[in-house]
Amino acid sequence: MRTFALISLFICSGVLAAFVFGFDLRDTVQTLEYDDEQEGLEDQVVIKFSHVTSEHTPKGLAARKFAELVEERTNGTVSVEIYANGALYNDQDEQQALKENRVQMIAPATSKLTSEYPGFQILDLPYAFSSYEEVRKAYEGTIGRTLLAELNKSEMRGMGFWYNGFKQMTSTSESLLHPSDFERMHFRRMPSPVIERQFQALDASTSLLPFNKTYENLHVEFINGQENTTSNIYTKKLYETQDHLTISNHGYLGYIVLTNETFWKNLSDEQREIIETSMEDATEWIRRHSIETNDAHLRELKRTDSISIHYLNQEQQNIWRQALEPVYIETEAFVGRELMQELDQITDQ
Repeated sequence: MRTFALISLFICSGVLAAFVFGFDLRDTVQTLEYDDEQEGLEDQVVIKFSHVTSEHTPKGLAARKFAELVEERTNGTVSVEIYANGALYNDQDEQQALKENRVQMIAPATSKLTSEYPGFQILDLPYAFSSYEEVRKAYEGTIGRTLLAELNKSEMRGMGFWYNGFKQMTSTSESLLHPSDFERMHFRRMPSPVIERQFQALDASTSLLPFNKTYENLHVEFINGQENTTSNIYTKKLYETQDHLTISNHGYLGYIVLTNETFWKNLSDEQREIIETSMEDATEWIRRHSIETNDAHLRELKRTDSISIHYLNQEQQNIWRQALEPVYIETEAFVGRELMQELDQITDQ
């Protein structure tokens, strides 16, 4: 009891001293809670960048390059958090997440915008491009500027186009060398009317499936074929479920980088300038490195025993082109004659 009385007397004396000498107990609390490592974090801008491919694909590598450039040039006041492999949202949900500002950046395949923005269908036309340089002219020229302008009245802002590579076909059981080989086959496709018409012209059926569900549906044989770049085929191990890979180069798979419009407007002029410059530099980086990445992954595919690789010769390619010609006629009604003429000018040069 005596000890307790002494402790009580000591506490009371301390409180009385605080009143007498004007000592503010709150200062002690603030000093104990202060952490200089947290200084300035309330001013940090965080960009959540969601995408559905592997970190080792052209898109995954470009996203990392972009993040490094932004954080370096802003001294860490703008941070880019990358969520690869659909860790946050799959490719069917990420656009809505962006519109609601649950993420601030995504980089979907251009095919994912075709239903809402019909002009983007031009990029999915089979054999629209025969070289990487033609793709660059489309992205950086009138076609690219026209497509970006389509987004002006939406909740999304187009930051630019990112490169991947030409698409190839994979299949089970039968190799795909002639249009007749597609009959009675079932393919995964993206939500593009052009791609749907492409497979219809080849007498194949399709199912609309998220990219990250492709392996699973090939494995259980719900689908028995799909189209993709060699980079995506290798990094997602789609070759484990398929018997044949046809190097057809029948279409180009690229991306559009999008940001939330409200988020963008709330940034400072300096932050926007740095982000735009970093995006331009990352875009140039992926343009140069996407080719070598796909080539490297094709070499890895050749080293596996899981899949046989076939190349279309010129005669076979011409037969494919002829079979797919009706897709152009049907697509012009949605894309418009002006964009189709722009495409003709690029391919005729």
